[in-house]
Amino acid sequence: MANERLRATLLERGMTPADLAQPLEVDAKTVERWIRGRVPYRRHRYAVAAMLKVDESYLWPEALSADQVTSASESEIITVYPQRWMVPRDSWGHLFDSAESEIGILAYSGFFLADDGGLRSLLLDKAAAGVRVRLLLGDPDSPEVAERGTEEGIDDAMPAKVRNALAMLGSLRDAEGVELYLHGTPLYNSIYRSDDQLLVNCHVYGVPASEAPVLHLRRVAGGSMVRTYLDSFERVWAASRPVD
Repeated sequence: MANERLRATLLERGMTPADLAQPLEVDAKTVERWIRGRVPYRRHRYAVAAMLKVDESYLWPEALSADQVTSASESEIITVYPQRWMVPRDSWGHLFDSAESEIGILAYSGFFLADDGGLRSLLLDKAAAGVRVRLLLGDPDSPEVAERGTEEGIDDAMPAKVRNALAMLGSLRDAEGVELYLHGTPLYNSIYRSDDQLLVNCHVYGVPASEAPVLHLRRVAGGSMVRTYLDSFERVWAASRPVD
């Protein structure tokens, strides 16, 4: 069976089999055989996934055993913070400062970041350096944001926090490379992305986000946790709209 994922990814990257073959030091016909369905050796699968910036398990889902996927996914966990307030402030700065291609923030208000002038300046600097910065905040008029406020016991304070965060992020709104969007989706996690690293703030019913756990993750070839969260981010992004 042809590997349509590999074929489609090459087309998306504007690459030919020869373009992929050269840095791998294999023949272009070898890449064509991979596209037709042959599964490469593990070292080649890893190299191809790294070059195309996708997960090995996406291109060859049957190549890894369940135990291998589980082991790789466990390796994606760098550390776990029992509560968000326990994440050192410097960790947020280091996370976003390490970005070379993309920063993504998905939250309802993200107020603790919007209120930090240093981090706002850092995001502007990254955008100016060519990093794509995507900010996804909750629509303050949406029922989902209102419901989250009720769950946390702060009611109308939640939409107000979102509006305050939007006001603080005003300096980023018109900056080139920054996209500020609103969503109206139920969030089970807030996601803070820097390339292949994530800080994931788990949401717990009745508990403020600042008191809920945070996972620090880094993508590992063959793992699936980071990909799961990134796919979730993209689904919310697809249903969002720019700030008016």
